[in-house]
Formats: sequence, structure tokens, C-alpha cells
Amino acid sequence: MNSNIETKCIHEGWKPSQGEPRQLPIYQSTTFKYDTSDAMGKLFDLEAEGYFYTRLQNPTNDAVAAKICAMEGGVGAMLTSSGQAANFFALFNICEAGDHFIASSSIYGGTYNLFGVTMKKMGIECTFVDQELPEEELAKYFRPNTKAVFGETITNPTVSVFDFEKFAKLAHDHGVPLIVDNTFATPVNCRPFEWGADIVTHSTTKYMDGHAVCVGGCIVDSGNFDWMAHAEKFPGLTTPDESYHGITYAERFGKAAYITKATVQLMRDLGSIQSPQNAFYLNLGLESLHLRMERHCQNALAVAKFLEAQEKVAWVRYADLESDPYHDRAKKYLPKGTCGVLAFGIKGGREKSIKFMDSLKFASIVTHVADAKTCLLHPASHTHRQMTEEQLAEAGVASDLIRLSVGIENVEDLIADLRQALDRI
Repeated sequence: MNSNIETKCIHEGWKPSQGEPRQLPIYQSTTFKYDTSDAMGKLFDLEAEGYFYTRLQNPTNDAVAAKICAMEGGVGAMLTSSGQAANFFALFNICEAGDHFIASSSIYGGTYNLFGVTMKKMGIECTFVDQELPEEELAKYFRPNTKAVFGETITNPTVSVFDFEKFAKLAHDHGVPLIVDNTFATPVNCRPFEWGADIVTHSTTKYMDGHAVCVGGCIVDSGNFDWMAHAEKFPGLTTPDESYHGITYAERFGKAAYITKATVQLMRDLGSIQSPQNAFYLNLGLESLHLRMERHCQNALAVAKFLEAQEKVAWVRYADLESDPYHDRAKKYLPKGTCGVLAFGIKGGREKSIKFMDSLKFASIVTHVADAKTCLLHPASHTHRQMTEEQLAEAGVASDLIRLSVGIENVEDLIADLRQALDRI
């Protein structure tokens, strides 16, 4: 039975039968027992479904992954130990040494480093592009060895809105999948598969958890990309895997080929599994996600309007503001609202910004973003401090940019806190 996103948040994933626990159990076990050697052997040959070791799969994790998969509208999903692990696995599942992929230069600083530094050491090259370039300019960055395109629904921290249709067309015209990090929007506010994305990733640490208690990530496979149609580009999916007795994933698992390979090969070998305890906490967060996202967006819009009217504020970026350059795109792709994160600058530069931030009472200066409590940071000094001035400029991260993650407190209290901090500068 089809259901709306609000109902999926609560009911998908764990579906107990008669006499089973109503709430998702925590299967806090590394191993699972079988009565015969043959039964376990079939699991290792991928001839049967089941559990034998939590590094690959666990019932608690699979139930939560199934819920996120249903919310995004995919065919399969896999939890990871962090959002960084999700993004790494998403690319490494189809890229190897000598390959190339394209990413927006506006992505989160940690992901930028992962793609531009660490994966480069593995022989996988990433070209970062200005995501606002016209299609004909972006097309010039594709190479014969390009294997994917990557972007964020709402960029962190510049809160730009991704042009899904432009990048989906570019990716598909060149025979590669579009991978989108949907962390800030969540499937409550945007479902990238409906706009042409093929793979979605999440840092579940953010809004999905919502309470800053557990680090985690997720990869969701739409099942829409035809790997066999581009078999020469993706040998890992379209030729035999000798580590599984010659299985060809695209032939054996069809639409679920990509996520099956990520689970049985990458998770087997790299082991970035989410703990069942964390998956349990994540599930609790998902049950209220639809309620919290609505409140985050309401509060953030009120705060953005307040900041926009303040003389000491140099600029404000929040796509739900009618004055924002991404407002029309946000209305198209995120009609229910974007998220609770906005960016702004204080007149007077870094010194005034620090004075303002240090004067806040409710809002906390933390590395985290997108949970129930209001928090903020200065990316140039914190999350993006490893980047050069040139890289900061390329990513659109101004030296005065403050990232404000608006929580679900009473918005009048939040505005009063912002007002008193502005008064101190």
C-alpha cells in the first residue's frame, strides 16, 4: 500500500508480525547461527538471503535502511558508519585507479577534501566545477574515463540549490550516473530520484538523527541507471567478480546491482558499518523527521527575514527568501521548504563575526549542523580551514560567512538572542 512521506517516516522498515516487538529491536550481535554448513555456505555464495556477520548486514540496520529507501523511493539502501563513508563508498563502488568524476565545487569541505586529496592518492581524479555554469560549459569537463557526477541538493555551507535536471541530463548524455547528497533537504523536502538522480547519499548524523547522538550515513540506489547499457564504463558491475565465484552483479541482481555490490564487496572489505545501537537511535529520529523539518523551515525563514532587515548584517542567503537568487529553483525542487540552515555575513568582517558569535546565549558554536538545537560556525575558520583562499573562493565560501543552523526552539527566543548579540557589536 502506497503511503505519504509522513507515514513512511513512522511505519516503513520494521514491520512486526504477530507477537513480535512493536518497536525495532537492537540486534546487538556480531554473528548469527546456522544449523548446517551448507546453509551458511549459500550465504557466502550470495545464493540465499540472511545474516552471518554484522560487518556486512544486520537486521536492525537493514530495517532502518529499508525505511530510508522507502522514503527516497529507491530499490535498496545500505547504512554506513558516517556520511563521509557513504560518499566514499558511493563513488568507489564504480570508480577505480585511473578513473575520473566531476563534482560541484560548492560541496561540504570534508567531502571536498575526500574527493580532491584522499581519493586522488588512490588514483581517482575529481574535477570540481562551478555548478552554475551553463550546460555547454560543463560538458567540456567530461572525459572518456569520467564515471559519475556528484552534487548536493542544498550545498553546505553556501546553501545554494542544485539544478537537478541540468546535471541529470549532462550525466546521462555522457553515460554516467548522477549522485546527490540529500542530507540538508532530507526526503521529506526533496526526493532527488524524481528529478533524475540515480544514487542518493545522506549523512544521517544531521536531520535524520536530529538530536546529535549518533554518527551515520546511508546510500540509496534508485535502480534506474542501466549499467549494462554502459558496460565498458563499469566493469566492476558488468564483468565477473572473482571474489564471489564469478558473479556479474548487473546480470544477477538487476536493478539492485549497485547497492548489492556496495554491500557484499565494499562493506565486506572496508567495514564502515553503522552499529546496530546507532541505527536504533537513527530510527527514533526518523519517526519525527517530518514534524521537525517543518518547524526547522518555519523558524529559519523567520530568522532569515529578521537578519535581512538588520543594518549590521551585510547579506543573507536562504533560498526560501523571495530575495534569494535560488528562490525560484527552491520552489520547483523543494516546494515544502529547504531546510533550517542559512548563511549570512556581518559587516566588519571576521573580527565582528567572532564577536557576534561569542555573544550568543542559545545558539552554540559547534562543528555540527542540522539538529534540534540552534548552532553556528564560521566555515573559513572551522570546517573549511584546510582550504586555501583560492579554494574558498572557488567554493563560494566568503571569509565573513556564518553558517547558522536554526533549531526547533521558540523562534521569538532565537530572534531575541540574535538581536542582543548584534547589539554587542
